[in-house]
Amino acid sequence: MLQPVILPATLPLDGAPVAGSRFCQIRDVIRFGETRPTPVSDLPETDRQRLVTLRPEMMGLTLDRPLIMGILNVTPDSFSDGGLLGSVAGAVARAAEMAKDVAILDIGGESTRPGAAEVTVAEEIDRTAPVIRAIRDAGIATPISIDTRKAAVAQAALAAGADMVNDVTALRFDPDMAGVVAEAGCPVCLMHSKGRPETMQNDPRYADVVGEVWRHLADRIAVAEEAGIPRANIIADPGIGFGKTMDHNLALLQNISVFHDLGVAVLLGASRKTFIGKLSGVDVAADRVAGSLSVALHGASQAIQLLRVHDTSQTRQALDLWAAQNGR
Repeated sequence: MLQPVILPATLPLDGAPVAGSRFCQIRDVIRFGETRPTPVSDLPETDRQRLVTLRPEMMGLTLDRPLIMGILNVTPDSFSDGGLLGSVAGAVARAAEMAKDVAILDIGGESTRPGAAEVTVAEEIDRTAPVIRAIRDAGIATPISIDTRKAAVAQAALAAGADMVNDVTALRFDPDMAGVVAEAGCPVCLMHSKGRPETMQNDPRYADVVGEVWRHLADRIAVAEEAGIPRANIIADPGIGFGKTMDHNLALLQNISVFHDLGVAVLLGASRKTFIGKLSGVDVAADRVAGSLSVALHGASQAIQLLRVHDTSQTRQALDLWAAQNGR
């Protein structure tokens, strides 16, 4: 009986011990346009360490395996689950249910779906801060991320009990956001987006979507560090679906491992998005669970540290089975 040995003598990607997250060759597709694989033995030590070193803990969470960030939208118009949580009590109940399966709760009060209109600061605070405070009052200790691009909303959320900021504009929308995050000393997720929600899907174009998104995130990480945000507190998100066509999204997913070269933790948020519906023929966003799980498992196989999802219990089950099959 012959058993093939898969990926011998490989290095762990970002410290991930799972067999499917190890590598033995690299391609420098971003900085030099090089597509020919070279052995990791040829890597300079600084590059090797950037790729193999386990990312630092955040909010008491160890980033040696994929963590689930559960989406909790308290909006009337989000693309998939808008209007489902019509009260603070309903949001707290959903948070308690999600907390069984997730490492982080991501709470948003403004839809950034394609075509969505901007919400006032006051309204966004009214939607999110009471929910965060009520979750903490209910004794739910799961770390909370505030999904906002506005400094005042982030500040109010952090005061109410949130632990990190998830900014879909990577600190570009509000000039005060970087200062709020730096002063709080909290983690921040910097996401790539092109244009504003109202117009971002109006014929987005890139000469090289992977390279342009990578360089944009590298630039935003530098801006964050200059503002006093430690690199250890930064997460990068390539922004699937934010100013991208289906082909752009697929190119980013096919090359998702290049974002580890940024030297920070990476988040993948593709749950229920339109490209999944187009590829699978499923029009209703809430029915795209299977496709969303497929993308999440692909991210896990590429050592992505954070998976932002709607279907938390299903993703937990899928990841548990994936981990067991990969020696975890």
